[in-house]
Amino acid sequence: MGLLTNRVERTDIRPGDHIYTYRAVFAYSHHGIFVGGSKVVHFTRVETSDHSDDEMIALPSSCPTFPDCGFRQPKSGVVLTCLDCFLQNGSLYSFEYGVTPSVFFAKVRGGTCTTAASDPPETVIHRAMYLLQNGFGNYDVFQNNCEDFALYCKTGLLTVDSLGVGRSGQASSVIGAPLAALLSSPLKLLMPSPVGVATVTAGMYCMSRYATDIGVRTDVIKVAVEDLAVNLGWPGSRAEVGAESELSIEQIAQ
Repeated sequence: MGLLTNRVERTDIRPGDHIYTYRAVFAYSHHGIFVGGSKVVHFTRVETSDHSDDEMIALPSSCPTFPDCGFRQPKSGVVLTCLDCFLQNGSLYSFEYGVTPSVFFAKVRGGTCTTAASDPPETVIHRAMYLLQNGFGNYDVFQNNCEDFALYCKTGLLTVDSLGVGRSGQASSVIGAPLAALLSSPLKLLMPSPVGVATVTAGMYCMSRYATDIGVRTDVIKVAVEDLAVNLGWPGSRAEVGAESELSIEQIAQ
């Protein structure tokens, strides 16, 4: 990985890594947690007749390699697929954690890194497998999307303000770019040079991204995955779910 791209090879990723791939000719990225055994746990909108969101992926009806590919609980958007079905012929990228502010600013596109530190891989995998059994609530493109899911699995952090933007760097970029352009537009009267206006707009965009990063925000708290599942109202006792999650991890490793 470098400043220009986070692209990696399959041999570079390890269980517990936050990975992503681009969809629709780099229009947006889809994120997930690699849990080993060529399997990925990720979050998408549950398919219904009245939704056609870009982030809703086509789950494999029959994977020729893994019979459990596409497993999910009823009405849950958290799904287990193989790496091939997750990528859908796209390239593989690795999300970076614990980057310095200078590196964060250098990554112009949102949804590629965070200043927040990652928890140990075993904790990350436990969260992903637990949420595979319990769900991650309702999908929302701005407040609860696939990147939010992966960020929570990696850090255990949730935003307190449910009305604001979520943890997703992609969502922050979508909101931040028009906001920066809007805020910088009055400066056109003071700056005759288009280059000056563009520089100010770019600076505001970067600052808006940085201000919403989970490693910088003050409205985030650490929430145990067991408490998160209970608060989301998913059924099933804690002991039963824990047993199911352990069994799933063993099956994945095979």
